[in-house]
Amino acid sequence: MKEQKWIHEGLITESLPNGMFRVRLDNEDMILGYVSGKIRRSFIRILPGDRVKIEVSRYDSTRDRIIYRLRNKDSKD
Repeated sequence: MKEQKWIHEGLITESLPNGMFRVRLDNEDMILGYVSGKIRRSFIRILPGDRVKIEVSRYDSTRDRIIYRLRNKDSKD
C-alpha cells in the first residue's frame, strides 16, 4: 500500500541550491521543498514568486515535494 500524502498549494519565497526551495503554504507555514523527478525531466523552471502544488508526507511535514507549477492568472502562457 502506498504512503498517504497531503496535497497543498504554496508560494515559492526563496531559491536554495540543488533544486531546493522555501515554500510558504496558504496557512502561513514555511517548509523546505524539492523538485520532483517529473519536473526535472521536463525542464520546468521554478522561480521565487511562483505558485506551486506540493505533496507533503504524513511522517515528515517539514519537507515536501513540488509536483506541479501553477500558471499565473495574469500571464499569457
